[in-house]
Amino acid sequence: MAWSIALAIWLIGWWLNTKLAHSARGDTRLYGLLIPTLFGITVLVIWELLVRMLGVSAVILPPPSAIAVRFMESLPLLWADFEQTIIKGAMSGYVIGALAAFAVALLADRSPFLTRGILPVGAFMAALPIVGTAPIFVKWLGSDWESKAAVVGVMVFFPILVNTVAGLKDTSAMQRDLMRTYGAGYWPTLFKLRLPAALPFIFNGLKIATTLALIGAIVAEFFGSPTVGMGFRISTSVGQLALDLVWAEIVVAALAGSAFYGIMSLIEKRVTFWHPSQR
Repeated sequence: MAWSIALAIWLIGWWLNTKLAHSARGDTRLYGLLIPTLFGITVLVIWELLVRMLGVSAVILPPPSAIAVRFMESLPLLWADFEQTIIKGAMSGYVIGALAAFAVALLADRSPFLTRGILPVGAFMAALPIVGTAPIFVKWLGSDWESKAAVVGVMVFFPILVNTVAGLKDTSAMQRDLMRTYGAGYWPTLFKLRLPAALPFIFNGLKIATTLALIGAIVAEFFGSPTVGMGFRISTSVGQLALDLVWAEIVVAALAGSAFYGIMSLIEKRVTFWHPSQR
């Protein structure tokens, strides 16, 4: 019975989404928000229905309503964890890693030798497993947010570096020759031609790094942290079988990651409005 009702709800949601997507106003911003919202509500309703009707234990999978109640009851705790993990650990590491990647990219751009030497090293750093590097940084820098910022900085460094180096090389020989005919040296050419041309590549790396920053900060807390933080709360709550609090932390992480990515996309649209991808 439960599966039949869930299937019926899914088919109704599918039909409504299809109608909205193929309507005359399907490409408008309102419909662009309404379609994924309706899809998410359909998934939550089916989740709630199956968990309730099949008698699934809250230790295995709590219903969305229980997660929402725990979310509202734990707002001060969730905010403290958010501040420790996202604001202090992820954001600071993101900024440090991005600035380091930009600086190294400019150095590599000036030297073909550095380009050939740094990129393989960067690929090696990107392949390092976080479960191996996080305990090392905790030993070096302590269990507070500084070690999490270091882990995040290492994780975001390589994608931003690779995209920045690729973007700086994206201009054509004709464009560079034109700048030389105007008597422009390296720095005027960099700021007036090559950096603007590289912006879509740079923002691509920055957007990729937003999710890596959150993952790195949360996972790093599993290897040592003060008694606050999203990774710490998830690990301890699992041991206490408080799965509703674990899911509440997951909701916070998902909302923070989506907001962070959306902010970077919005900045990209404002800065690179001239690029064909934004038209």
